[in-house]
Amino acid sequence: MRARAHRLLVGVVASVVLIGACSGQRQSGGLSGSVVGDGSSTVFPISEAIAEAFGKENPDVRVTVGVSGTGGGFKKFCEGELDFNDASRPIKKEEMERCAAKGIEFIELPIAYDGISVLVNKANDWVDYITVAELKKAWEPDAQGKVTRWNQIRPSWPDRPLQLYGPGTDSGTFDYFTEAVVGKQDASRGDYTASEDDNVLVQGVSGDPNALGYFGYAYYVENQDKLKAVPIVNPKTSKPVLPSEETIKSGEYSPLSRPLFVYVTKNASLRPEVRAFLDFYLSHPEIIAATGYVSLSSELYSRASKRLAAGTTGSAFGGATELGPGGLEQAYK
Repeated sequence: MRARAHRLLVGVVASVVLIGACSGQRQSGGLSGSVVGDGSSTVFPISEAIAEAFGKENPDVRVTVGVSGTGGGFKKFCEGELDFNDASRPIKKEEMERCAAKGIEFIELPIAYDGISVLVNKANDWVDYITVAELKKAWEPDAQGKVTRWNQIRPSWPDRPLQLYGPGTDSGTFDYFTEAVVGKQDASRGDYTASEDDNVLVQGVSGDPNALGYFGYAYYVENQDKLKAVPIVNPKTSKPVLPSEETIKSGEYSPLSRPLFVYVTKNASLRPEVRAFLDFYLSHPEIIAATGYVSLSSELYSRASKRLAAGTTGSAFGGATELGPGGLEQAYK
């Protein structure tokens, strides 16, 4: 995180701890043990911030969060190696089947909204907006080795080399983007600079005047002085829309608005330290907002909490992964 954002987050965490101290209450005093998570680099800043705040109230509980990408995390999750997995898309059908084969029951918890942001270098003075069709032209498998110049995407753009930066194939952002833009999950050209670490992509785009990349909204917010967001033409309204808290939450930033999740194993959710951590997660949307993502409505957090308390297992999405914010409202009635 940049220093400014880190100071804001520290302030929020300090406020949460102070409120608990003043009320004479701790989240779950006397708790001990460990909570192990992994998964999405997009969701990582949220889980890291929640873990830091939770740890201040529960110093004897150790929460660790890795960054293997959504898909990489689910591989470990379905082997029983994790208590929870951060995911920037709903769980896939084949991942559900893999978990079932290992006897892993899971609870699906929506935690925030994100808008996959399309970015260019600050020196780029020719891109004023981009359509989904143009993004497809740049990223579809048939573009590999063929679409290598900016003017091949739009003739009015300059004859300059096109340098692409995006998430690796274990990333949920990769899964969501390919389905929303190309029309088929995992369908992407392979000749681009790939990383599951969004910070690496930030560095790549910010250092390359010919760059075009995509990654989570919070990483754009934290690096606005280095990056330029490209408005995406909404296919329904034909209007270019920039990602923002308002446009992401409303779904106007379409088709790249999406929900974010935490998945917890049913067995882990029964352990007091894991349950306390997740209760804390769902009851502190101000920490989520401080990381740069868009918090859910209080009603959706309430529904998620009830889902956790009831031990409701399975996914509400049946393996579908391309969902706008409205999908949450329908799924968790």
